[in-house]
Amino acid sequence: MKQKKCPQCKNLISVKAPTCLYCGRPNKFVTNNYVKRKWDKEHKQEKLNNFRNLISNKTLITFMVFLIILLISLYKYNNS
Repeated sequence: MKQKKCPQCKNLISVKAPTCLYCGRPNKFVTNNYVKRKWDKEHKQEKLNNFRNLISNKTLITFMVFLIILLISLYKYNNS
């Protein structure tokens, strides 16, 4: 198991420990990675939920179908 010195109290602590056992100082390397992974996970879930809400919105789907039909009819009208 890898160990390093705590910058504050100079005692040896595990690299994977979230805080120093002696003084309670957070281990910045573990804390930053944990926060980043947690943020990315929640952010991806939030994006997925927003996308699901967009797809399930019946009004938006109806509008898109209407818009496609209108564009097809305008294209056929201009070509004839």
